This record gives sequence, C-alpha cells and structure tokens, in this order.
Amino acid sequence: MATLGDDTRTTFLGEVKSAVTTRAALLVVGVLGLMIAFITSYTGAFHHPKPTDVPLAVVAPAQVSGQLVGKLDRLAGSPLDPRPVASEAEARRQIADRTIDGALIVDPRGSTDRLLVASGGGASLSQAVELVVHAAEKAQNRTVRTVDVTPAYRGDTRSLSSFYLVVGWCVGGYLCAAILAISAGARPANGQRATIRLAALALYSIAAGLAGAIVVGPALGALPGSLFGLWGLGALTVFAVGATTLAFQGLLGILGIGLAILVIVVLGNPSAGGAYPYALLPPFWHAIGPALPPGAGTWAARSVAYFRGNALTGPLLVLSAWAVGGTLLTVGLSLFRRKGDADRPGGGAAAGDGERLPG
Repeated sequence: MATLGDDTRTTFLGEVKSAVTTRAALLVVGVLGLMIAFITSYTGAFHHPKPTDVPLAVVAPAQVSGQLVGKLDRLAGSPLDPRPVASEAEARRQIADRTIDGALIVDPRGSTDRLLVASGGGASLSQAVELVVHAAEKAQNRTVRTVDVTPAYRGDTRSLSSFYLVVGWCVGGYLCAAILAISAGARPANGQRATIRLAALALYSIAAGLAGAIVVGPALGALPGSLFGLWGLGALTVFAVGATTLAFQGLLGILGIGLAILVIVVLGNPSAGGAYPYALLPPFWHAIGPALPPGAGTWAARSVAYFRGNALTGPLLVLSAWAVGGTLLTVGLSLFRRKGDADRPGGGAAAGDGERLPG
C-alpha cells in the first residue's frame, strides 16, 4: 500500500523530470564544460605574458652589428628575434609594414641609442620590448631612449579599442545567427530558407559594421583611420562569424551555438592579440590566434587605424575563408537535409520546419 511519503517522493521526482529534461540536463553539462574551457583558455593565455621572438631590427655599424645581434639573440628566454637592417629609414619602413615590432638604432659616436617602437600595434608589446632592450643595453653600459614612431591615439591610450571593436562585431555576428535559430529553427528546412537567412545576415552585417565604425571613430574618438575601411572590415567580420554560426547550427542544431561560442569566444578572444599581442602569448594561443576571426579582425583593425592599411591581405583572407566556408556549409547542409527528408516516406510534410528550442 502506497504511503503519503511515497506519493510525495513520486510526485517530486516527476516534477524534477518534468522541469529538467534529459536534454536540458545534457545542455547544462555542456554549458559547464564551456565555462571551464573559458576559464582555462583566458587564464592560460593571460596569466604569464612574456615576449618570445619579437622581431627587432638592429641598425648599427658593420663592425659591431653582427656581435650585437648575436648577443640579443642569445638573451635568456629568447625574448627577441633580432635581425640587422641597413638603415633607420628601412627600419621605420618595416615597422610601418608590420614586418617588425621595433628597431634599435645604435649611435656609433655616443653611448645613448634609440629604440623605435609602435604602441599603436599594442602598448603591452612595446613596453615589453622596451624593458628587454633597456636591460640588455644596461648590461653593456649603454642607455636607450625610446621613440614611439606610431603612437596609440589619444582616445586609445592602451591600444585596446581595436580589440574591443572586433569583439563587439563578433558578438553581434553570432547573436544574430542565434536569434535566427531561436525564432525559426536551428536547421533551415531548405536551401531557399538558408539563403534568406544569409541575406538577412548580410544586411545586418553592413549595418553593424557601420555602427561600430561610427562609435569608435566620430562618436568616441577612440580610433583614427579610415571610417570606410573600418566599416568594410566590420561588415566582413560580422558576416564571417554569423555565417560560421549558421553553419554550426545547420550541422548540430542548437548545439551549434555552443560550438560557435567555443571557437569565437573561448578560443578566439584570448588568442586575438588584443590585450597581449601574439608575441606575448603562449605557443598554443599564438598559433591559433591569426587563423580565427577575432585575431584576424583585431590585426586588420589596427592596420587600418594605425598602419595605413598595411599587412591586411592575410587577415582579410582568413575572414573571407570563414565567411565563404560558413555560407557554403549552411546552404549545402540545408540542401542535403531537404533531400534526405524528401527521400523518406512522407518526408515532404516533415520538412516544413527546422529544429526548434523546446518550449
């Protein structure tokens, strides 16, 4: 005979199962995994920044150039990657082209040398190079005067505005794609619907790119550079992230949003070279950063803002690859799914809606 306690227990367990379905429990476990990955990725990337193989030009008389380059190359921990350069003008050109991150100009007639840096490409990197070179020169009984040839803008004193701008664009891209999934099914039912979603994303990307460029430029005065250049970069970045998110959703349904967060936020943001440029990041984050949208976008935004659009080809190709790949995968998966539904008995009627969030 059932007791009141048994009935209460049964009712409570039933309520638990009703309130937290198996699918919801699995999603919660997935969120826990993302949280742990987030903490691990950000802490791993930022907890101990140190310069490694920072490209540094050395302009010195021929009789001392080789010896000086050798000494700088043998510094403990290999913080610098020094290379001889024929003249100061050539060194400045390479800094402007983003080939190197600094240049040591040796004065053959005195004991005070000059260190050229470009804080617009990352204030933390410029400061790290300055500390290393000053210590090395002090050991040789020489002094160094730092000259910032590409200083950060007055509204961007830590040269972080480019990074935050790109982070905002990336957030806008995957949230737009996620909203399309929530409102109309994660997996589009056919190629036409997938194309419509991509077209809506493209229009959103154009608006988001312009809005971001206006905010950091004319509105806040946080970044110099071409408004139209930043607008175009923003539109490409937002579309690349959004199209990738749509592709992940087409592949995994709602779980694709989690995969997008993993790639863009958990892995992409700490490796983007924002707070700490690539040369200050551990090897794993240094390796993946340039290949992910936040890293490519941050590098490109700094190039537009501070370096007259130099060194843009690689990052733009990376963003374009994510945009094109996401587009093709989104459309391809929708067509494949449509064909699979049509091949099943009664598939035509079942192909109406994509996967939806549980109510």
